[in-house]
Amino acid sequence: MDTRKYNQTAWDRQVESGENPWTKPVSAEVIARVRTGDFYVLLTENKPVPHEWFPKINDLDILCLASGGGQQGPLFAAAGANVTVLDNSPRQLEQDRLVAQREGLNMRLVEGDAADLNMFADESFNVVFNPCSTVFMKDVRPVWKEAFRVLRKNGYLMTGLMNSIYYIFDLPKMDEGILEIKHSIPYSDLESLSKEELTDHILEKGWPLEFGHSLTDLIGGQCEAGFQIVNMYEDYMKDSPLAKYHPSYIATRAVKP
Repeated sequence: MDTRKYNQTAWDRQVESGENPWTKPVSAEVIARVRTGDFYVLLTENKPVPHEWFPKINDLDILCLASGGGQQGPLFAAAGANVTVLDNSPRQLEQDRLVAQREGLNMRLVEGDAADLNMFADESFNVVFNPCSTVFMKDVRPVWKEAFRVLRKNGYLMTGLMNSIYYIFDLPKMDEGILEIKHSIPYSDLESLSKEELTDHILEKGWPLEFGHSLTDLIGGQCEAGFQIVNMYEDYMKDSPLAKYHPSYIATRAVKP
């Protein structure tokens, strides 16, 4: 199946439902705080990205990669950056357009695939900012290669990742508070779920397809693309029983030498 097209439609539905926190635009109050210097932005669920990870944000050329939803892009724009938001979901991009119109922000919004950034010339950006979204991509290595290409020398890739340990468990039972090991890594909804589970996932619930990538692909893939990873931190998924034992997220900061 065309996973990118399916997930495009699935994320459009997530926007329509209004239940997914990653689809909810930031408020006018948050934008006002950013304009007074109170800047923060998320790569993962809870921990803000450390301020020292960023060069001076004003006038930076930033690509918010697979980052629609009216959240990260508007925050960078309010802080003075030149912002381009690329996302696979037209409805997610509409959330950014909503905030831009409401707050008088200038952002370029592009519908596209994070693994194919052919619409951007080499060395177009100072920062590529990629919140947790690679879980919805079947292959992450092309994403790192394209991010490397469009970054300028000494530019940064900042990305939020799902730790692959999350996907070794029976996910429906995890929702019930039960941690039972079931799957191997790499994980794929398409291959790891039973036919009945996949039918429920796609036809009944319409959820986006997820992929639990190996650390070799997530971390090693960045290095193979040419990046040098210079910082990282971990974060917890608040509503997961795994939070008692292990973080679910990894955030990395990598530089193009």
